[in-house]
Amino acid sequence: MVDDPQAHPATQEDAPRPRRKGLYILPNAISLAALFAAFYAIVMAMNGRFEASALGIFSAAVLDSMDGRVARMTNSQSAFGEQMDSLCDMVSFGLAPALIIYVWALQGLGRFGWMASFVYCAAAALRLARFNVNIGVVDKRFFQGLPSPAAAALVMGFIWVMDDAGFKEASQIDWLAWSAFAVTLYAGLSMVTNAPFYSFKVVGGRRTVPFAVIVAIALLIAVINIHPPIVLFALFCIYGMSGYAVYAYKKSKGRPVSVIATSTDDPDEAGLHR
Repeated sequence: MVDDPQAHPATQEDAPRPRRKGLYILPNAISLAALFAAFYAIVMAMNGRFEASALGIFSAAVLDSMDGRVARMTNSQSAFGEQMDSLCDMVSFGLAPALIIYVWALQGLGRFGWMASFVYCAAAALRLARFNVNIGVVDKRFFQGLPSPAAAALVMGFIWVMDDAGFKEASQIDWLAWSAFAVTLYAGLSMVTNAPFYSFKVVGGRRTVPFAVIVAIALLIAVINIHPPIVLFALFCIYGMSGYAVYAYKKSKGRPVSVIATSTDDPDEAGLHR
């Protein structure tokens, strides 16, 4: 007599267990390294070492530019990695710069100081949330609003330049504290504008570039080496204003200024969804 399989249903213990999914270590390790750099920057600011604090945020920005590229190159993208990257970005380029600029200069302005710091922090959160939900419908050549690493670089670059110039008690110097207030608000509000900032995503990777581009990069490195705080801050300022220049240029030419695509067939949206 042959046993009927249905007469002996498989127990829960006999059923195969779903295979536990692991995590990709390399891109997530880079994200954690960026988070550590931001944490280090906060600690250095608490100890009054603002130059080291600025270098910590810049290191976090470099690492942040690497984790996504490494994930794509090694085919190790994951939903966990995307969420991990966003959370690390919020700390590295939202919370950390807001706290550091407050400790450095804004605490002397009372309510105006913490208001500017909070506006920057909230704008970073809003910018990252908007980026995550619009990632599939934005022109890859541009960012919608100033990217949070660039906003953090603008704020920390200002701190680095002034600290390098010898201003050690910025909260006690009225004009410097109000300048920090203006830079913080500008960087924060620029993150939530619709101005298109060039993403540089079409440069590098698997695309070839002319030999002159490599020469230009070498010259740029040499120029930065002349005086890193001033040169880097100047570059951050130029990029921080470039989006508004592009917006004004497109507006004057009657071209679409939005980087959001609503259709893949509209000729006015050529270049989107690429």
